[in-house]
Amino acid sequence: MAELHDLTALEQGAAIAAGEVSSAELVEHYLERIATRDDVGAFVTVTADQARERARSTRPGAGPLSGVPTAVKDLNATAGVRTTFGSAAYDDFVPEVSDGVVLAMEDAGLVSLGKTATPEFGSPCYTEPDGRPPTVTPWDRTRTAGGSSGGAAAAVAAGLVPLAQGSDGGGSIRIPASCCGLVGLKPSRGRISGSPMYGDPVGLATAGPIARTVRDAAALLDVLAVRRPGDPFFAPTADTTFLAAADREPGRLRIARFVEPVIADVAVDPEVVRAWEDASRLLEQLGHEVVDVPVPMSRDAVPVFEVCWAVLTSLSPAPPGREGLLRPLTRWLGDRGRALSAPEFGLAIGAMRRHAAAALEALAPFDAVLTPTLAVPPVAVGALRDDAHPERDFEAQKAFTPWTSAWNVTGMPAVSLPLHWTPEGLPVGVMLAARPAKDALLLSLAAQVEAAAPWHDRKAPGW
Repeated sequence: MAELHDLTALEQGAAIAAGEVSSAELVEHYLERIATRDDVGAFVTVTADQARERARSTRPGAGPLSGVPTAVKDLNATAGVRTTFGSAAYDDFVPEVSDGVVLAMEDAGLVSLGKTATPEFGSPCYTEPDGRPPTVTPWDRTRTAGGSSGGAAAAVAAGLVPLAQGSDGGGSIRIPASCCGLVGLKPSRGRISGSPMYGDPVGLATAGPIARTVRDAAALLDVLAVRRPGDPFFAPTADTTFLAAADREPGRLRIARFVEPVIADVAVDPEVVRAWEDASRLLEQLGHEVVDVPVPMSRDAVPVFEVCWAVLTSLSPAPPGREGLLRPLTRWLGDRGRALSAPEFGLAIGAMRRHAAAALEALAPFDAVLTPTLAVPPVAVGALRDDAHPERDFEAQKAFTPWTSAWNVTGMPAVSLPLHWTPEGLPVGVMLAARPAKDALLLSLAAQVEAAAPWHDRKAPGW
């Protein structure tokens, strides 16, 4: 017999609107699950009292996700709620205001149950914050949930919330989605406001949804896609809601594909190649033209991206006197960023945009592009982290995630879909990207793929 957490987020919203269940009942159901089943390190802070209060004031039917429980990544400032940014240096920080993403979720009637785990300042692609248990995938609790939205993905995959918000500056939504067997969508640059801090002057990072189904992800994107005065980037408004886009056929598309890693010279696991090949055949069976193409981005883009990443890390300093609490990787990246001059940073931004333009020109004849999400299935906890040698840590992360950051550079929307599991039961994501601002088309294609090869009923151990 189905339980409440078996329902999709949209099914829960519909049940609330129909009076079949209340938001308060759903909140209590999930709070009990968090209290007894969060052995995956998903939550940093649980806001039970605030959630109960919000659930009581929710207006049923105010939107398709009104009253549905969710969670906020611990990188997003939330008024009155401890927000640590994944760092021991901010273990007692409580913001006075919420950022635009949190406000958008509250305006849509979603009810946050707390803050999900993230690594320090969202930089690494694993979630192992100091002073806390590592965040693991529910498919194998000895293996990483990925990062930096690892807590959000672990929470959804373990049935602790039906969907959650993440953020992605180099793959931080798609990486944990792949590790946890979920849908993870990085929207187009400019689709979601970075208000009020606008902390990424480069344009690599964006918020986005993590969910069990494409339709749930589309519904959360509708919530998050709010423009605010002062936004430096604007994605053109879609001609429909993203949820409606997920319910329509994409038409016959030309889809480029490549499997060669973009940012690292690394061997690709045979199970990853198998997932990519199976996805290619599925797309052809759905009537699409799939074309092999060379890697559209030069390896010369890698050091340019690293310059920008190091500067972005340096923009997240510790409070005065607490610098010693920062992790070695953060200090190493921050030192690299601070050692650069303003002209060097400006030249790197220009070079990165030229690399993006070259890739977009190469992919212009195609509607979408298919690659793996990660080079290997989820690795063991600690396999990437190297506090003694942060430069090796950084190289290991690049080898694990050799495709994801390319689409942050170009600004294209990209989604990881859980299309494959290894014989050992580990999830393997496959990534589709679309032209900039074509988020609706990408969701149409992703939903078509899900309908042809559904994964919703596949649940992790302990569900």
